[in-house]
Amino acid sequence: MLDADLPDAAARELYREILRDGGRLRVSEVRAQDEAGVRQLADLGFLVLHAADGVYSAINPRAVSERLGADLREESSRLLARAASLPDLLEDLTQAYDAAPRRRDVASGVRQVAGMVEIRHLLSQLIKDYPHECLTAQPGRFHPPAQREDSLAQTCRYIERGGSVRTIYQPQARLDRDQVEYAAETTKLGSRIRVLDAAFSRTLIFDRTVALIPAAPDNRAAAVVEDPATVTYLVGVFEQQWRQAQVVDWVDLAATSTEPAAHEQVGRLLARGLTQRAIASRLGLSERTVAGHIARLRELYDAETLFQLGWQMRGARAGEPGG
Repeated sequence: MLDADLPDAAARELYREILRDGGRLRVSEVRAQDEAGVRQLADLGFLVLHAADGVYSAINPRAVSERLGADLREESSRLLARAASLPDLLEDLTQAYDAAPRRRDVASGVRQVAGMVEIRHLLSQLIKDYPHECLTAQPGRFHPPAQREDSLAQTCRYIERGGSVRTIYQPQARLDRDQVEYAAETTKLGSRIRVLDAAFSRTLIFDRTVALIPAAPDNRAAAVVEDPATVTYLVGVFEQQWRQAQVVDWVDLAATSTEPAAHEQVGRLLARGLTQRAIASRLGLSERTVAGHIARLRELYDAETLFQLGWQMRGARAGEPGG
């Protein structure tokens, strides 16, 4: 039964008070603060007005329950019939969607989509059309920070509707605070994310039926693969990578700062003479993030220049055990 079909707390207490007074309430005796409760009880059928006598009589809640239950069953039957008829009512739109051009290469079962807006639009369609399983291999940053909330909401809806999500990251994902927090949140929802210390390509596979792979080095174009043999091969590659990947407790990792690990990595590479750009590329971080680590290292070592910092850090490294 819906809450809207039940008396609220104030109306319930008023009903009990009327019962204590013999189950009757004179219209002339209705207090101003009780007017809303009386109207509610009367509308729901818990009170019946005898206009000739100017008296409300309390009605057995069992009778009210039977009536409301019958109304709800009738409404449920109507809604079920409406739900059953929806496919027929939307058949013309379904046919239009299926007939829409997809720029498909019929011979190869592959079509291409260019531009991030078009790719995101395609992903939203695939998520709805293939709602059972999503396998993703995501080297580098999974998504820009600005899109984190949208990605979280999308993943949440997918899982709530019964879908399963498995994702593979590279190890440097554990050094990126945004990515760790995203992984922790999606893990709480039910997704599973591992890290693989090996080179692999970006891949998204939906329901083992359709796959999305890069069609350009900058990932601004994607190829949609629907050839069954090719998709089966890509699924096999993913499953092999998944077995080799390492399990990570993302929730625990997010609960502790990832900053020291990244800080240490940047310092070690800087001591080896790598440039800021090379360090960013090696760790899969942005140059801006690496620059932030270097700025803190300069403060720590009281170094005025990057050259001086590298020199001092090499000296510090030489003094470490085994250095």
